[in-house]
This record gives sequence, C-alpha cells and structure tokens, in this order.
Amino acid sequence: MAGAFQFLALSLVLTISAPSLAEDWPEWRGPRRDGTSREKGLPEKWSPAGENLLWRVPIGGRSAPVVFGDRVYLYTTAGKGELLQEQLSCLDAVTGKVLWQQKRNVFLSDVPPHRAAWASPGVDPETGNVYVFGVGGMLYAFSREGKPLWEKSLAEEHGLITTHGGRTVSPVIDGEMVIVSGLSTGWGSQAPPAHRFFAFHKNSGALIWAGQTTGRPYDTTYAPPLIGEADGMRLLIYGAGDGAVYALKVNTGEVVWKHEMSKRGINSGAVINNNTVIVSHSEENLDTNEMGLLAGIDIKSRGIIAREQRKFSITGWQGGVSSPVLDGDRIYQVDNGSNLFAFDAYTGRTLWQLNLGTIQKASLLLADGKLYVGTENGKFFILRPRAERCEILSEVPLGTPDAPEAIIASPAISNGRLFVTSMEATYAIGSRTPGKPAPPPARPAAAPGKPAWLQVVPAEVLLKPGETAVFTARLFDEKGNFIKQTTADWAASGGEARIEQGRLTAGAKACAGVIKVSAEGVTGEARFRVIPPPPVEEDFESHSAAPAWWINAAGKTAVRELDGSKVLVKLADNPFTKRARMFFGPAAWSGYTIESDVRMVDRRRQMGDAGVVAQRYQLTLFGNNQKLELQSWQPDVSRTVVKSFSIKGDEWYRLKLRVEPTADGKVRARGKAWKRGEPEPAEWMIERVDPTPNLNGAPGIYADAPNEVYFDNLKVTSNQ
Repeated sequence: MAGAFQFLALSLVLTISAPSLAEDWPEWRGPRRDGTSREKGLPEKWSPAGENLLWRVPIGGRSAPVVFGDRVYLYTTAGKGELLQEQLSCLDAVTGKVLWQQKRNVFLSDVPPHRAAWASPGVDPETGNVYVFGVGGMLYAFSREGKPLWEKSLAEEHGLITTHGGRTVSPVIDGEMVIVSGLSTGWGSQAPPAHRFFAFHKNSGALIWAGQTTGRPYDTTYAPPLIGEADGMRLLIYGAGDGAVYALKVNTGEVVWKHEMSKRGINSGAVINNNTVIVSHSEENLDTNEMGLLAGIDIKSRGIIAREQRKFSITGWQGGVSSPVLDGDRIYQVDNGSNLFAFDAYTGRTLWQLNLGTIQKASLLLADGKLYVGTENGKFFILRPRAERCEILSEVPLGTPDAPEAIIASPAISNGRLFVTSMEATYAIGSRTPGKPAPPPARPAAAPGKPAWLQVVPAEVLLKPGETAVFTARLFDEKGNFIKQTTADWAASGGEARIEQGRLTAGAKACAGVIKVSAEGVTGEARFRVIPPPPVEEDFESHSAAPAWWINAAGKTAVRELDGSKVLVKLADNPFTKRARMFFGPAAWSGYTIESDVRMVDRRRQMGDAGVVAQRYQLTLFGNNQKLELQSWQPDVSRTVVKSFSIKGDEWYRLKLRVEPTADGKVRARGKAWKRGEPEPAEWMIERVDPTPNLNGAPGIYADAPNEVYFDNLKVTSNQ
C-alpha cells in the first residue's frame, strides 16, 4: 500500500534538541482542545527543500492531522470522478510510511466532492481507536490497526442534514463517549429541526444521549467543541447552527447556558481564560449592523445569557473561521482576511496586529512560546508573539508561485514534531527522537451529590419483531456527575412492545415508542422503533399522519384524502423544509426493490420532484426539468444517469428502483417510470453499475416541493 504514495525522508535535518516533554495531539485542537501544546524545543524554521524536514507525503486535504503515539492520522479524499471517496490514512510519524488506509463512500449528500473529508479524525487515548465523521453523516470507528469496529448513519437513523457548504464537526472523545453534532430532523420528539449533539459509546456505538439546542438553525457548522469546568460541572462548550454558543453537561447533554450572538451559525471555537469563555464570529450581529464579534462570557452562568451580561464585547471584528489561542493574559486569533491579532484577554482591547495573507481558514497553534499557522494563500508561518509586537521567525511558501499549496487545515504538534497538511501534501518537521511522554493530567473524581438526572442507555434502539434489547438506568447529580447504575421501574408505550427489568421485547408490528423509567425520585426515558423486514406495503389508509417510525417526515408531511383514498403529502408550506429525504427502514438493509406512486401538483407551471431511495441510490422524476434521474451523490455528476421523461402535473406515475450486487463485487442500480394504470415497461429505462458500491442502506422517499408532492402505494420487496 505504501508504494501507492511517494514519501520523502531526508537526511538533511538540523540538530534539534529532543523535547523534554511529549504530548499526543489526538483531536483537531490538541490534547486540551484549545490549540496549545506544552512541548518545548520545537523548530523555529524549516524548508520544504530539507532543513528540519523529516518527510513529505503527497496526501493532503482540508482537515487537520491528528497524532497519537507513533502514528499520524489524516482524513482526506482519494480518487477522482466516480471513484472519489473519503479516506482515513494511518502514517508512521517518523518516516511518513503509509501503514494502512480505509476508504468510505459519500452518498445522498448535498456536499460537493471538493468539500468532502471536512472533519478531522479523533483518537481515543485509552484504546487508540480512531473515529471519523464523513460529510454524508457517517460516523466510523476503527481500531489502531485499521479494523472497522462499528458505524452509524446519522442521516438514515437520526435525520442528519448535509448542505452544499460541507461544514462537518470533528469528533470529540471524552471518557466512554464519542460526541458529534449537526442539524437533524428525526422522529418523535426529535422531529423538529434543531442542532443536536449525539454521544455514542466509543466501544459499541450505542447512543448514550442526544441533546439539542433551542433555537431555529440557520446553517450547518463545524466549530470545534471545548470542554471546560465550572463549580465541579464539566461542560461541553460549542457554537451551534442557530447562531448561539451553548454549554451542555458532558455526561448528560443537558443545556446549562446559552448565549445568542449571530444571525448565522457559529464556526469558530472558544477558549477559556479563568472563568471567562472567549467567543467570536464574523456574521451579522443581533443588536448592531456591524459584522463580527469578540466577546467574553462567564462560564458560571445559567440559563439565557443576555448581551448586557458579557464581560466585554468588541463588535466589527470578523473572526469567524480560525479559532483563537490563549497565551497568559493575551488572546491570539486570525481574522477572515488573514490578519493576526493580539487582544487583552480581560478587556478585548487590541494590542497589535500582523498581516499574514488575504484568506484564512486554519487555526493557530501555540507551543514553546511560538505560534504556528498556515494560510489559504499557501504560506506557513512560525511566529514569536510578544506583548507589543510579533516577530516572524519563518515564512515558508508551499508549492510554486503559479500553483501554491493552499493551507486550510490547522497544524499539529507531537513528540517534538510539527505536522502541516496542505491541500496537496502533509509535511513532518522537527526531531526524529521522541521526548518523554507526559503523564495524563490527574482529574480527581468529584464527590457526587443527590440524584437529579436519570439516564437510560441505550437512549434509542431499532429492533426487528421479536428482537430484544437490554437497557440500564444510571443516576447523575445536578452537576452531571455519575453516581451509580441503579435498579428502576420500567414501562414501555407504543405498539406491542413489553419491558421487564430493563429488557425490551419488540412486538410483531412496525411502531415507535418510549420507555419511561423512574428510580429514587427521578425519571428518564429512552426511545425505540420496531420495523419488520421486507415485504413492506403502505397505502396510508390506516394513518392520520406519516408513520411515527419514519425519519424526517413529521412536520413536513400530512396524510390526506385524494380521489377517494388516503395519500402521503409532502407539504409546500415552509421553504426551509421543502426538500426532504424520508427513511423508513434500517440502514443495514440490502438487495431490495422499492416502488411508489408519485404525483406532483402543477401550479403556475411549476412542479416539484419526487423520488424513491434504495440502498443509498435514488431514482427521481424532475417535474420542471422533464427527466428521470438515477444517482447516489447528486453533486458529483459522474455518478448521475439522466433520461428524458415527459411528466404532466396532477397525474400519477409509478417509480421502481432495484439495487443488486454483481458477480464482480459492484452494484447495479436500475430504474423505470410509467403512468399509473398503464402496463409496467418490460425493460429497465435507466441503469448504473457502481464501481465503488453502496452495499446497504435504508429505503426511503424524496421530494422537493415548491408545490405539493403526493406518494401512495409504497412497496419494498426483497430481490429474488
């Protein structure tokens, strides 16, 4: 595998003292998630031609490298056209040799190919397992050796939304949990659109908790989360898609405080100066017509934090992409125009500024009294900040003047080595000799108080008829500190499911339900869905709304009488939700055919689009464009097959999509469409053989509804 990538190991390395204290860099923003390292003896200068350069590997991208022990992990793209995939690479930190790689598909996402592999990997310090979160909403867990451990499809299981911007959060690993977040519209109480946080068990992938913000989301975001502590309460601090910064209890997902700042989502991270959380953005403020803000918030706050409660507030400064670092009583942060600023950490007063370029995405790294940062203009800087000015120690252009290597990713430092990832390559700079590993910081366990929160784990399950799931009840105090696992009283509502002493047995019919639990004066709940295997037939005659177990349907659809029978209507009453992909089966299903009647309302010569989804492939009738389309990732046109098809508004059509494996390991997706009531065409109309196949995926329907779109007589059958 290493032969597929050239790497350069140079002997022209200047003598650099081995670091006396070595740290891992297991996540995007480092071991403390604040962009700092405690290592010393780090390089002040280097050259792509050899000075202090250990190696260069032509694997680059927009996400930051992470380092754990003797391994570097990169999440990038590989391949071109219909072969493009997201790729996790594991490299030897000393030599740059590729040890292993894992490639995964992007599917049914609005993110274009050039923005794939957005988020950085995360490594669990306890096990060495690696986690990545793809732009299509797939969360993957791998062992240190690259063995797949588990995966979760947040789009198919929780209604995660992806957008053209590609913004995707990087995983956070804390204790037993791996935490990610995003905009989602799921089922039941989680059907309304919100920015939600999902904490999964790092070993099994079981959902531990799902917490959500309280405002209407504007954007997808990728702000790096920060974990801080206030009065014995550990807090996950994060800028969300509704323009606010939140603090949640890490162990339970309960919202502690919220501060609204902007009319758009927040993408920059925060730092903590004593009890002050320092936050920023570059969008429109809520109370002024200026763009951008730098502000301080009391970490000990509770509830809604008013603007008048800020410790300081500087408007008109646009730091919305690159995240800050704290250096004693100074904050350093690069604005969107690649100007490095120093601010007083207590007042926000500007101390000095230094221009680095014109476009900025990467965040700063502070270590050994130096700042390390790259710019999108293709230059990497090593700087020495002082109270009154900043000294440039090294300014290295990557690439050539005609083809600079843009740097979007933040750097990493570990074991005396600096790792820089451009869009074209990754560089290792510094010492070959590792330092002495730093002992993990001791964090004494807080003495728990009285029970105040009951957590049921797993928080959600999807079962087949007759299948069982075992739940546990866990008590936490008011500060989110774990007390104990406990016995409890259990009750299940919804369908025919029954529960005894935490063991749930699914009934025979499809349903969605809630498990209510009580112990020691507090209550909690978990959720479950039951979905039988194919064949599935649905004519909506027994429903007054979309089936409760469907993902991303509640609030966007209605069941209504039309021409003497009931149909499912994709509503056209909200521009924010006019496009929806609704799933109604497990992501593990494979080898099946889906059919549905579809009808698009024609109003003022405008029609919507209607489609069916099988195994992560979608067949769609486009009303205005008069075409039939088969695709798995629409922004990548190399994966799309199109056929002209005459469509009349307010008439019924039948769609049929079949997905099956081929003898050579690929997948064949075939579709057809015809007017309802006419004979089904004998031949398939449209076909694609996928060389990077999706081997499983949930069934679903799709609608883009500027005017209403109708569905009826839905059918899923296993292929024979």
